[in-house]
Amino acid sequence: MSKKRTILAIESSCDDTSVAVVKGGKILSNLISSQYFHKKYSGIVPELASRAHIQVISRLTADAMTECSVGFDEVDAIAVTSQPGLIGSLIVGSNFAKGLAVKYNLPIVPVNHIEGHIFSGCLQEPKVEFPIITLVVSGGHTALFRVDSYNKYKILGLTRDDAAGEAFDKIAALLGLGYPGGPVIDKLAKQGNPKAYDFPRSMIHDPGFDFSFSGLKTSVRYFLNREFPDGTPEEKIPDICASVQAAIVDVLVAKTIKAANKLRIKSVTIAGGVSANSQLRSQMKKEAAKRKIRTIAPDMGFCMDNAAMIGFIAEKKFGEEIESFRDLTFVVNPASMRAERKKKKRN
Repeated sequence: MSKKRTILAIESSCDDTSVAVVKGGKILSNLISSQYFHKKYSGIVPELASRAHIQVISRLTADAMTECSVGFDEVDAIAVTSQPGLIGSLIVGSNFAKGLAVKYNLPIVPVNHIEGHIFSGCLQEPKVEFPIITLVVSGGHTALFRVDSYNKYKILGLTRDDAAGEAFDKIAALLGLGYPGGPVIDKLAKQGNPKAYDFPRSMIHDPGFDFSFSGLKTSVRYFLNREFPDGTPEEKIPDICASVQAAIVDVLVAKTIKAANKLRIKSVTIAGGVSANSQLRSQMKKEAAKRKIRTIAPDMGFCMDNAAMIGFIAEKKFGEEIESFRDLTFVVNPASMRAERKKKKRN
């Protein structure tokens, strides 16, 4: 049996700074500092996000360790998000982690942020039986995976353009609902009729597992310009939100269930910021239950970016090979996961 390692984990890929202490898959502490000031800019300002990380990361680390009474002499390794994300934010977290690794002579495990989300459902369900189908859906990513173990997974589908969370945010901006748009649309959708307007469900009948949401955003823009050129009436907004949410959720659920059916896999998990969406969680559970498929969704605190998921998968990664993680030369990579667009054949 592998030794239970104590991991100090750091996550700073976007606009949330998070530090956690994880031991043997158990979360001892998990603190998150969110940057709410981006709301007034209707989106994340990368430079300001980086500065905010710098201001809180040291204090947050001390607080996370104090909360669980763990000192650096008890830490076996440091885990840090190295990709993907905002370049400046990633640099702050990785350089801080490298500094700690040098100071305390500790191994460092660079972790892919998406991998953290893939296994975030395991934070509460440690006895998850593989294989599973995992949908990672957030402001920056929409991806579908077949997961066979903690060290083996395969990409089934990616978004070709906008991520689902990005579509929520951009459509919310068109409606004047502020940022971030997903939670607001989810709240207003509960008051509206999801069948009021028929917005496109792009690629829902495509034989593959890729996604596309830019067409939905464009469709909503044209709809608003045509139907409400003088501004969207307040009483119409709940119906529009419900209809938009239905269009996004229908595609996410259909693709995930199709993958589970095709590959004959009996468990699906959803992860990432958009996995907090109430309609997505309920509809996925309902459609999966019809086919006797188990659905796993992380607690709300683990849907958002968090360091606990980074520490959890880092511990799984190095196993008994902890000393092999002494390389401090790794670099961060901001590139998001996107499907390649198929080129049209010329006649």
